[in-house]
Amino acid sequence: MTPDTRSDEVAGGPQEPTAPDDQTARIAELRAEIGQLKEAVTSHAVVDQAIGMMVALGRVTPEQGWTVLREVSQHTNIKLRNVAELIIIWGQKGDLPPEIRTTLEDALDRYGPTQIPHA
Repeated sequence: MTPDTRSDEVAGGPQEPTAPDDQTARIAELRAEIGQLKEAVTSHAVVDQAIGMMVALGRVTPEQGWTVLREVSQHTNIKLRNVAELIIIWGQKGDLPPEIRTTLEDALDRYGPTQIPHA
């Protein structure tokens, strides 16, 4: 660094000095974004698990499992992630609200196999 070089310059050129309030606001934005990304990853995992249950229990393809979850969500007016959570709980405890059970059975009937394999 030469004596003429300003301390706020980096290899890419001069950097604008950032006010403390700007830094605080940017940190808050980044923290919010991190929180949203964590929630998205968790939500994606929950939905993937519920799709896996549809594949195993309903004998449908993963694409059909996704469609079943989406239809149940739309017909019950419950967010897809919440439907997925309820289905996972159903797999663990055997409890599923009647409205969701009926809609889920109807959707699986539309996409599932018409007969049991090797029957």
